[in-house]
Amino acid sequence: MGGIRDYIKAPSAAEQEAQENRRASKRLSRMSRMSMQPRPLSSMDDEKRVAPTANLADLQAPFPNFPPDFANRPASVMTRPSVSAGMVDELKHEVMVNYLYQQQCAQLWVGDDTGELEGVLLRKVSGQYMACPPQLAISPFSIACAALNVQSAMTVNSRVIKTFLQWSPDAVDVPLMNGLRIQILPSVTDLPRARNNQFAAFVADVGLLIVWDDEASNLISRAKIIESELMELVWNSGTMNESENPDDAIEYEIDEESGEFKPEARAVHLQNTFMVSATLILVTVALGAAWRLLAIEVSVDGNYTRLALLCLTPIQIFFTLFFAQVVVGCLTQIFGPVSQLTTNSKFFSARPPPRLQSSTLPHVTIQCPVYKEGLSSVIMPTVKSLKQAMSTYELQGGSANMFINDDGLQLLSAEQRDARINFYADNSIGWVARPKDGEDGFQRRGKFKKASNMNFSLMVSCCVEDKLRLVKRSEDWSQADEALAYEEALKEVLEEDGRAWADGNIRIGDYIILVDSDTRVPTDCLLDAVSEMEQSPDVGIMQFSSGVIQVVWTYFENGITFFTNIIYSIIRYAVANGDVSPFVGHNAILRWSAIQQVAYRDEDGYDKFWSERNVSEDFDMSLRLQCNGYIIRLASWAGDGFKEGVSLTVYDELARWEKYAYGCNELLFNPIRTWLWRGPFTPLFRRFLFSNIQLTSKITIISYIGTYYAIGAAWIITTANYFLMGWFNGYIDKYYMDSWQIWISVIIVFNGVGNISLAVMRFRAGERSIFGALIENFKWTLMLGIFFGGLSLHVSQALLAHMFEINMAWGATSKEAEFSNFFIEVPRVLRKFKFSMFFSMAAIVAIIILAFAPFVPYDWRITDFVAIVPIAIVSASHFLLPLVLNPALMTFTSKKD
Repeated sequence: MGGIRDYIKAPSAAEQEAQENRRASKRLSRMSRMSMQPRPLSSMDDEKRVAPTANLADLQAPFPNFPPDFANRPASVMTRPSVSAGMVDELKHEVMVNYLYQQQCAQLWVGDDTGELEGVLLRKVSGQYMACPPQLAISPFSIACAALNVQSAMTVNSRVIKTFLQWSPDAVDVPLMNGLRIQILPSVTDLPRARNNQFAAFVADVGLLIVWDDEASNLISRAKIIESELMELVWNSGTMNESENPDDAIEYEIDEESGEFKPEARAVHLQNTFMVSATLILVTVALGAAWRLLAIEVSVDGNYTRLALLCLTPIQIFFTLFFAQVVVGCLTQIFGPVSQLTTNSKFFSARPPPRLQSSTLPHVTIQCPVYKEGLSSVIMPTVKSLKQAMSTYELQGGSANMFINDDGLQLLSAEQRDARINFYADNSIGWVARPKDGEDGFQRRGKFKKASNMNFSLMVSCCVEDKLRLVKRSEDWSQADEALAYEEALKEVLEEDGRAWADGNIRIGDYIILVDSDTRVPTDCLLDAVSEMEQSPDVGIMQFSSGVIQVVWTYFENGITFFTNIIYSIIRYAVANGDVSPFVGHNAILRWSAIQQVAYRDEDGYDKFWSERNVSEDFDMSLRLQCNGYIIRLASWAGDGFKEGVSLTVYDELARWEKYAYGCNELLFNPIRTWLWRGPFTPLFRRFLFSNIQLTSKITIISYIGTYYAIGAAWIITTANYFLMGWFNGYIDKYYMDSWQIWISVIIVFNGVGNISLAVMRFRAGERSIFGALIENFKWTLMLGIFFGGLSLHVSQALLAHMFEINMAWGATSKEAEFSNFFIEVPRVLRKFKFSMFFSMAAIVAIIILAFAPFVPYDWRITDFVAIVPIAIVSASHFLLPLVLNPALMTFTSKKD
């Protein structure tokens, strides 16, 4: 490569003099015209001027302003009651377009004052633009911008740009200093086929730069950044950056055949193998101590019937495996190594991979299932974040499209539905919406509708691809021909199905970025993600470590935010040690070819990818991929750049735990009614047990599943313990461990040693200071203690519901704040928690009666501390959970106030 010198050659002295004369005459002509043009309010010259940012990638990607709502905005000094909203809108657009043209002229970016090609366009409504100069509104430039569907656009005529394009006639893009590339189009008529998310394009035949944006105020700053980047590239060409230290560079080996970096050799860390081995040793020792007591009792009284208690050994292992794993984990967090948190391994990526160097990058589809979330409060901010990432990736040479699976579109009012459709169209978003449940016999399958929503949308996309495969493409097949063929195929699919609604680009790329409707992603993440997936063909899913988006900032949301953050810290530590990575169902990149390999068909007659029979479709997908030979990897190199929403209310958090418990049970056990002919375990779990997944990962997954059964059994065991220890204390077999001992063990391990070890680990990993981490951990101990203490009844309800085929269903988690107060919440709490509160009150009354009532015989009284305290804590936690963890109960004002 010859570098920048191959692009630019210095003009001759005569050419320079002629160009300067032409520019001087045009400048005088423009200044005379500008003095006669209507100017915006003087205050707007300062308020609207946008300073350029340091880097094109740092500029915020456009955020759509659809639909403009002037009724809810403060009135300006120009507003009068007699002025209609339409006139205000017209005036606003006129002021902005004139201001932008004024700034364009001030920057000397106008070389042709005829208005045939150069100027500013600002969309008023779909397909209609206000222009400056006015004649630009009927120019080919305006027609091309309408086809590209941009909100605002501006031309830039610069000597640097013209010179660059003049001496690089065969270039397809323009490289910038920051590694980004901007497309070059042959002519303005090719603008409709430009990569929209680059928000800029050079036009070769006229030597112009065209920038566009969904926010008009970003046009000037975007153009300045591109021009300054281009100038810096020219000026610094051929010079070395003396500040660069070659010793700090990371060396990668190049593949001679492909020209790409060779994949990094990733080791398998064995710390997790040691930890699992220590866990099994600890469980074995605990069981051995219990069996020793049985042996002593048998040797004393010769009663062998008590050996029947050995039948409980599998259940004991299932319940205690996670507890033993936590004990071992606490010790390794304090005394074990932490360097694995900063190195790449088979299942963990702490550092991003070397980026792909090929001219053609994989196509990425960002898939986002939505329901009835608010357009402006939830969906728009997510789309803004996603478009930033897509813009950066397209500027890096890749291509991406956004694919929204809208499960609420056909359920909304006509006004809300039109607003969503227009928003999708304005932002070039492909979408699919299925009918509502029961319409013309259509059934939305699944207890949690996310899986069936994504399956239906992917089915429509696959049908379009099937039709496109039948299209015969000639040698001169162009992008325009492909677009026409796609539109025809989509139209045919929708007509044949008759139920689906769809529009835009719904084709699936090489990789899928799966996000939720309340997600934020880093601006520059897609290239690193696809680079790692390309270099690791055995990775089926790469899960990104995530931060948290907070919405309402109540103490409950703050507590759940803390809990979510420490969960991700623990996951990073476990996976870095060599454990298998979890897949949480969002903020992950999926290999589309791998997803297709694990597809299945049911009675609907089309390929389905996500399990509609399981509420934990993410866990099911993870198991199927691993059984098929793929691995799941965790990436932490983006830090907290990926963000997810958390539960805003205690209702949503409880529903989440119920859904997880129900999902674990349906993955593990068949319903009891079918055990005679199907057996107790599901085919998927049996396949998992005998798959090639490493043994330590199987043990870890089983211990995770066992936590839900241990939590669900807590209220049953504690209630039984109350009567056993109260009435039969001293007569119970020594093999029995009472709830008081279990409770003390849990408090010491989880609330004591667990908080200390977690703080030490986060300090050693550089996440927090030691004292800050300790204070934060112990600050939330009481809240989490009440939550987990009151969780048992609800988890057991979900487990038993699946066992006995009792219908349970969960809707989408609330993504935005909803007003509530004391008077709304009290009936709601009584309705949703009537059974748990009845259990709590009954248990508390029974404790008081059996301890103090004079009519209770002495032998029937229960006054032992070890019998009362465990059930009192469980009962109080169940009673307090919907009360003290419900901030809305402390609000007594009305919504109007």
